[in-house]
Amino acid sequence: MKKNELNVLWTNADPITSEHMVFLYAINAKKKKWFDEVRIIIWGQTAKLAVENEKISNLIKIAIDEGVVVDGCLACARALNVEDELKDLGVNLSFMGQPLTDILKREAYLLTL
Repeated sequence: MKKNELNVLWTNADPITSEHMVFLYAINAKKKKWFDEVRIIIWGQTAKLAVENEKISNLIKIAIDEGVVVDGCLACARALNVEDELKDLGVNLSFMGQPLTDILKREAYLLTL
């Protein structure tokens, strides 16, 4: 049986998709208790969008305030020179290959965008 957790793998750096799908759904999923645990995983170009787009930066802060866990790929953050800025937003950075593999192996809910 799947754990009542939602993981959102966020790789699409389109600001409109990010605002109106990734954050809208993740924040509401946590706020309205659709899932016990909600996590957004920042991967790839979204790391740069997260720090360069003020609206997205604010949505990350709102998500964290609502109880959404926001993790990010450390390798991506370093490659895009945004490691410190992501940490300042409250993003948990680590190498995400193994955590993503663990999510897949335990058959947790994974929404990829």
